[in-house]
Amino acid sequence: TAYDIMPRLVGSEMCIRDSKVSDDGVIEDVKFKTFGCGAAIATSSMATEMVKGKTLEEALKLTNKAVAEALDGLPPVKMHCSVLAEEALRSAIADYYKRMGKDPAEILGCDMDCAACHHEHDAHAQ
Repeated sequence: TAYDIMPRLVGSEMCIRDSKVSDDGVIEDVKFKTFGCGAAIATSSMATEMVKGKTLEEALKLTNKAVAEALDGLPPVKMHCSVLAEEALRSAIADYYKRMGKDPAEILGCDMDCAACHHEHDAHAQ
């Protein structure tokens, strides 16, 4: 059985949507929707490609820096796009865990409800 990951809008411009996770926690398919510039589209696309076929635990290790490097770099003024891609992925995974009855804070360190907590998630953004 594959479980859907619900779309979660991050930064008012990016979300992970129409995604499937297998019973053993492998991301079978993942898509994104982005409202933004070319860098936002590129980072969203790259992040989803990088986590297909990986377990949720492996996907959580994806960093914005890895996404930017996979794109052969981003201009400094566009690095926030890679942060949004990472946050969108983490937010979608948090939602999946919530729907499975698990506390995402135990797994991710917070529940990824960024609008409510105002926690700074881009501490490793460079």
